Amino acid sequence: MIEIFIVTMQNNAFKYWFRQTMTEHSINITAMRREYTQSGLRRADLTEEPMDLFERWLNQACAALLPDATAMSASTVDTRGQPFQRLVLLKNFDRQSMLFYTNLHSRKATHLSNNPRISLHFPWNALERQVLVLGRAEQLSVVNVLKYFNSRPRDSQICAWVSRQSSLISSRSALESQFLELKQKFIQNDVPLPSFWGGYRVTIDAMEFWQGREHRLHDRFIYRREGSGWKTDRLAP
Repeated sequence: MIEIFIVTMQNNAFKYWFRQTMTEHSINITAMRREYTQSGLRRADLTEEPMDLFERWLNQACAALLPDATAMSASTVDTRGQPFQRLVLLKNFDRQSMLFYTNLHSRKATHLSNNPRISLHFPWNALERQVLVLGRAEQLSVVNVLKYFNSRPRDSQICAWVSRQSSLISSRSALESQFLELKQKFIQNDVPLPSFWGGYRVTIDAMEFWQGREHRLHDRFIYRREGSGWKTDRLAP
C-alpha cells in the first residue's frame, strides 16, 4: 500500500491539501489500448515466396531504426511439454531457412535435441507488425559455425567460453573474473571455437504475417508449405 501526500506552502506553513491511497498496481492496464492505423496487408501485397515478403519487412524495420530489428523470440518445449521463450538474434536467412547461434549446452539446445520443433516470432510493434515462423531446427556444421564465430568481436568470442548458458552461477563477480582470466589467457592468440558452442538452421514449414488494423480487424496471412511451393490463406484477426 502506498500513501501519497501532496503538500503546499501557505502563509509560511505546510498545508496538506490532498491525500490518496493506492496499491502498487493502481495503473489500469485494462484501459491501455491504441488503434493500429499505419498500414494494411492485402493479398495483392503478398509475394510468391514468404521470405521475399519477410526480407521486405525486415528492411523496412531496419530503415525505421527499430531497436534490435533482428531480435526474435525463440520458443521450445521441454520433455514435460512446458514451453520456454527467449530472445535470440537472426544471423542469416535464405529462401528456406533462418539461422541463429547459441551455446549447445543451453536450455534451448537441450530442448531441441529432444524435440526439434521451434517457433520464432519477430515483434515489430512500432510498425504494427508481427511475423511468426514455425519450423524444425537442425544443428549447423562446425565449418559454418566457425566462419561466423571468427567474425564476432573478440570479447564476444571470449564470452562464449565464459558463459555456460543456463547453468547456475555463484555471482556476477565470478562471471566477470573468469572473463578477465580468459581474456589474459588468449591475449597472444586467436580465440578458438568452443566445442560446446554452435548454431541452428530452422527449416521453415509455415510463416504468418500480421499487420495491425483499426478496431482490431487485423490483417493476417499464413504461408504453409505445400509440395515444392506455398499455399497462402487469410486468417481471421
